[in-house]
Amino acid sequence: QLQLVESGGGLVQPGGSLRLSCAASGFTSGFTLDYYAIGWLRQAPGKEREGVSCISVSGGTTKYADSVKGRFTIARDNAKNTVYLQMNSLKPEDTAVYYCAALRVGTVQSMCPMSSHMYDYWGQGTQVTVSS
Repeated sequence: QLQLVESGGGLVQPGGSLRLSCAASGFTSGFTLDYYAIGWLRQAPGKEREGVSCISVSGGTTKYADSVKGRFTIARDNAKNTVYLQMNSLKPEDTAVYYCAALRVGTVQSMCPMSSHMYDYWGQGTQVTVSS
């Protein structure tokens, strides 16, 4: 029903910035991303997957992990079926594979999960490496 493709990862020095993109497409005509809450989650080597940020269907609700507050910003452009994660002041501990994930919502339009198990659709991931 939904395909997600991340892009924008790469190698960056500590203190640098990256902007990740998540492009969504559907198998049926008339697909729109405005029915889905979107999360960004990451998994570092040897670590559990953790929620980084999420955004509700219309962008009215956003959440951030404590470790990234003030440094990362999530945004969505439903007309382009794309979600972004702007990452500033990057630290070595931000190194991970970053995934975008989608959850189709119903009446609870403020839904914004930070837990991996809440999401049904996943992208392939994009590697972010922060190193000097």
